[in-house]
Amino acid sequence: MAILSTSALNRRFGNFTAVDSFTVAVEAGEIFGLLGPNGAGKSTVVKMLTTLLKPTAGTATIDGFDVTREPSLVRRVIGYVPQMPSADGSLTAYENLLIFARLYGIPRARRDASIQEALAFLNLDDVEDKRVEAFSGGMRRRLEIAVSMLHRPKVLFLDEPTIGLDPLARDAVWQHIRRLCKEHGTTLFMTTHYMDEAESLCHRLAIMHRSKIAAMGTPDELKRSIGVADATLDQVFTHFAGDDLKAGEGLSLAK
Repeated sequence: MAILSTSALNRRFGNFTAVDSFTVAVEAGEIFGLLGPNGAGKSTVVKMLTTLLKPTAGTATIDGFDVTREPSLVRRVIGYVPQMPSADGSLTAYENLLIFARLYGIPRARRDASIQEALAFLNLDDVEDKRVEAFSGGMRRRLEIAVSMLHRPKVLFLDEPTIGLDPLARDAVWQHIRRLCKEHGTTLFMTTHYMDEAESLCHRLAIMHRSKIAAMGTPDELKRSIGVADATLDQVFTHFAGDDLKAGEGLSLAK
């Protein structure tokens, strides 16, 4: 059964349509990836689903709650890791987590246990008393994921979770993302600019092109859909969004 569902979701800014008729159904426990060139509408979709931006038209529900009519209930069941760094570098890892534990309304009697569990899950328990400003990029990202899972969200949104990280740090984040899905049953909705990341992590993918979904399916289904023998996901992306890439609006196909 779908834990996240949208129907003809739209967002307009004046005469500009940023998202047009976005319709998906994401199953509980699934890792769903959203791909697209810069400007395709990915970030706008995430902002609508995380209640940061109201849709112009259409509907979206998460765990049965409507994102427009019941935003406070939606926020109780979701977590969000934005693309830009959000941890306070002047505070320790523990202090960052404590602030968000209070914001999430975690009862005082449970806060320390919740924080310790999150630190241990992301392998940060040995640096809980160190200031975040001394952390590597990969450690900061793991801390931000720890923050987002403090209240045990049913759906976690990750906006380009490994952008700017070196290969070893990316691999570490990948491992923790897989563990979240497997051990906690968390549903993950992520955007990424890396084709290898999308293929390795995601059960299904949607490719956005000029505000609309151009294709959707498993990585293997998408590769078969373009009629090219032994097609790669890079080729799939170029097939569905190649004119944007040629126009210089595109995406890093880094591997």
